[in-house]
Amino acid sequence: MTYTSKNRWIDYIVLGFSVFLVFCLIFEQYIELPSLVSWVGRWHPLVLHFPIVLLLIAIFLGLSGQKVPDLLLTAGVISALVTAVSGFFLGNGSPAKGDLLFWHQWFGAGVALLAALWYGLSQMQLDQKIYTKGVQVALVVLVVVTGHYGGMVTHGEEFLALPTERRQEKIPIDPIIYKDIVTRILDGKCVSCHNPNKQKGELVMTDLAALLKGGESGNTLVPGEPEQSELIKRLHLPKEDEGYMPPEGKTPLNEVEIAILERWIALGASDTLRFGQLEKAEPLVGYIKGLMEPDPMEKWTKLPEVADTTLQNLSSDYLTIKRIASNSDALSISAYLSPNYDSKNLTDLARVADNIVELDLSGLPIGQEEMAFVGSCSSLEWLELDKTGITDTDVGKLIELRNLRLLKVYGTAISDQSVSIFQDFPNLKSLYIWETDISEKALDALREAKPGLLIDNGMGREINAFFAATDSIKTR
Repeated sequence: MTYTSKNRWIDYIVLGFSVFLVFCLIFEQYIELPSLVSWVGRWHPLVLHFPIVLLLIAIFLGLSGQKVPDLLLTAGVISALVTAVSGFFLGNGSPAKGDLLFWHQWFGAGVALLAALWYGLSQMQLDQKIYTKGVQVALVVLVVVTGHYGGMVTHGEEFLALPTERRQEKIPIDPIIYKDIVTRILDGKCVSCHNPNKQKGELVMTDLAALLKGGESGNTLVPGEPEQSELIKRLHLPKEDEGYMPPEGKTPLNEVEIAILERWIALGASDTLRFGQLEKAEPLVGYIKGLMEPDPMEKWTKLPEVADTTLQNLSSDYLTIKRIASNSDALSISAYLSPNYDSKNLTDLARVADNIVELDLSGLPIGQEEMAFVGSCSSLEWLELDKTGITDTDVGKLIELRNLRLLKVYGTAISDQSVSIFQDFPNLKSLYIWETDISEKALDALREAKPGLLIDNGMGREINAFFAATDSIKTR
């Protein structure tokens, strides 16, 4: 075995880079790089493609029994060492390393050092030895593994995962605002660029402590002051501004998501605040209710088609008919007391009864005919019968409304007899019953039978384990 290198200076470069790389890996925790050297590390993503291509070509030639050109191997080895060293510089500039970055760095260093070993074996004329072939095979494995970890660092841990139908976890009944709502938004739109493995702008957004710590731009999150929070400022910049977040190519936050972040910060950016602790008038309540039923349109796709001309013919000055959305056949109807009230104005709606999802008849002198019509609205989810003349018998006519979620019957003559009817509504989430003849004893029985039901009896808000269950569908 003889060492036959003709370019000793190249040997010294390979040896020097190898020793320096090993030194960096061993003493990393003690090394603090000057800013200019850290800047050199930012060239790592640019130069890393050269050794991958060159080494793979050389490995193909070597494993196929062909002579590997010295220039090709030399260029591949040196570029691999330069890439590993620049990667170390880049990683050293990160305040904290995640597991992905840690393993990417070590596997990358393994590629460079194994390539340097191959170079040494080649200079000793040992190209065709079995252990040299082993080095080449090991290099292929390391290149793949290093690239895999690099891809996850850059694009997220699921970058190379097989495509599957992703179902977002359902929001809990009484969600913690930060844990169940805010992190859902940040994980979907921000964390891919701001995590321990990829700290763009030196900012990590995977936990509240990191958010409060901020990044290189300053106060990412200022509790109680959304207008002073860099996070909110960036979201409101014009899209053409280079500081706008997220950057081009990433899915931007929608208006509701931005509003949720703003209100959460305005309320103190707490990680313990629950939905049930919010005041009714708090705008955040409405935003979260919308998230708790992310795609209400889907359940209305099977409703009968109804023409715009039909709605125009049925509407009047005292009867407002609207589609829940422009492309939906789900209807929201509000009736108002006219000087010459006639039940026919309501009963004529029977032709669209299956399409009515929201119905407001509050304050009307409704009787048996109207209640029979209401009971036929099989798709009804929101019903307001407050300040009407309904009785317990009339409430009984609603028993077939299996989709009913909200019922307002306050200011009526109903009594304890109606409680058993309320218990039989499988999807009822909100019940408004102040100024009725229902006793407190009957209410206690109702609470026990339906612990998830919000009962508003005028004595203040009642949460009953989860106020969040009142995910209203009413659009105003």
